[in-house]
Parts: sequence; C-alpha cells; structure tokens
Amino acid sequence: MSHTLPEVRGTLRAGKLLSELTWLRVGGPADWLFGPADLDDLAGFMAALDPSVAVFPMGVGSNLIVRDGGLRAVVIKMGRGFNHIEIEGNRVRAGAAALDAHVARKAADAGIDLTFLRTIPGAVGGAVKMNAGCYGRYIADVFVSAKAVTRGGEIITLGPDDLKFEYRQSALPEGMVLVEATFEGPGAAPEALHARMEEQLAKRDATQPTKERSAGSTFRNPAGYSSTGQADDSHALKAWTVIDEAGMRGARRGGAQMSEMHSNFMINAGGATAADLEGLGEEVRKKVYENSGITLEWEIMRVGEPTP
Repeated sequence: MSHTLPEVRGTLRAGKLLSELTWLRVGGPADWLFGPADLDDLAGFMAALDPSVAVFPMGVGSNLIVRDGGLRAVVIKMGRGFNHIEIEGNRVRAGAAALDAHVARKAADAGIDLTFLRTIPGAVGGAVKMNAGCYGRYIADVFVSAKAVTRGGEIITLGPDDLKFEYRQSALPEGMVLVEATFEGPGAAPEALHARMEEQLAKRDATQPTKERSAGSTFRNPAGYSSTGQADDSHALKAWTVIDEAGMRGARRGGAQMSEMHSNFMINAGGATAADLEGLGEEVRKKVYENSGITLEWEIMRVGEPTP
C-alpha cells in the first residue's frame, strides 16, 4: 500500500498474516492491521484516512474465511478499549469486542435473559452485523441501539430502523465500524438463567465439533430461521439435512472437511488453505442444488483475494 496512513495512539502493523487471527487459521496478509487505543483514536484515524483506502472491521475471526492472497485494506481489530460490559437497569451496554458468551453471563448475573448469546461464537460487533441468533432468538429481538464510526470518522447512533435486521444479516453500511451496542432482555432469576446456559452448552458440545477448528455454521438454514432447540423443531429445511441428503457429510477437499459430527460445520482438519475451505463449500452447494434444487447461502463471510 503506497498511501501514507494517519498517526495513531494504538497499534498499526503492515503485512500481518490474518491466518493468525481467524478461528479456521487460514488467510493471507492484510495491508495493515490497526488496533485503535480507544474511540477517539478510531474516529480520528477514520477521519484522516484517504477515502480510497478500504477498511475492514474484524472481530475475533470466528465466522470468517480470509482468502490466501490476503486483504487489500486496513483491517481494524478492536481490543481492550472496546470490550466493556455495563448493566443499566434491564439493559446491557457492551463494547464491540466483548465476547457474546461474556455478555450472556454478565447479563444472567444481573437477572437479564440474553442466554441465547452464550453459545454463539464471536463478539458483539459481529453478532449485531450478522443478526446472530439461536434457539429461536436473535439480536434483533433484544437490540436497542448501537454506536458506530462512519467511514468519514463521525460517531453516530443507530437504531433498529437503521440496521433493518433480517435472518443472518443487517443493513450496516460497508466500511462503518460498530463500537458498542445496547441490548434489553426480559428479567428472570439468575440461577435459572445460568442453569439454562449450562444445558445449552452441554447440548452444543454433544452435537457440534466444538473441539475442532471451525467457524460455526457454514450455511444459512434454507427455511430462513435458526434452530429453536424445542422438541417440535422441524429439520426438513435445515442446512445439515439437505447436506446429508446430498451425501456430503464428511466430504473432504485438501485439509478441509464437512464435519462427521455436524455436516453444516466445516473444519480445518489439518493444513487446509482458504481455497480448500471455500472450494469444499462451493462443492457442497453444487451437490445440494443438484440433489434438491435448493441453493445454500453462505453464513461464513469470505473476504480477500485468492493467491495469484
């Protein structure tokens, strides 16, 4: 990158390998990796940055494939200055870098039910952007507002109407960086909330490859909603069902594999490249379409350039 970047109080590193930061452990270098010291540092950087330079906000890399050629952008990764969790009445205000699981636990301590966040891998920023959800509840159900920094460095507040939540997506403009979100959940006894989360964790560990290198669900459910976790939950249009019916459970490509334990989880079984993972995913989509006429949509975000 030939542009001169603004001075910062945080960290700014050139050529950082993003494979070191993603859960799947794949990805080439970012032109730059910026870790802002605080909100003012981030806003000042965005305001001074050449508008032609792309920016990419990155959370904990839990739902992400960065292609092997890397990312021609300034990757913005927020850390300790953005991981606060504060309780105000029945509302929880959390920084974009706060882990979903930590938010759920702290909310439960205060008697606020955000238990569905407990088993969602990742941090608040990504959860809001993707309208994360499980057990029939979504970010949209508890979202009050968010604070964000625009591409021009302005600090703004966004409401539900601004984000236009849909299944696994929002209308957050490209290049805008979420820095904080406020949620409001129903009240319940802390003991009951913690017990429910323990049950959810046990169920997850029994049905998902939590000890493998994965990025959570690979594809969105064709039905357009997440699993409810209830006994009457229908499996007819679940992604894993149509993958199984297409014979792709356990399918491999290089070091990438569709998990034998849960066929909608793609894992790095050892030495996988981003091309292996994305190529396997596309093969699964092709086989499912040929078998059922259903076009699976990626839930994992894929960014960057392939190896030349």
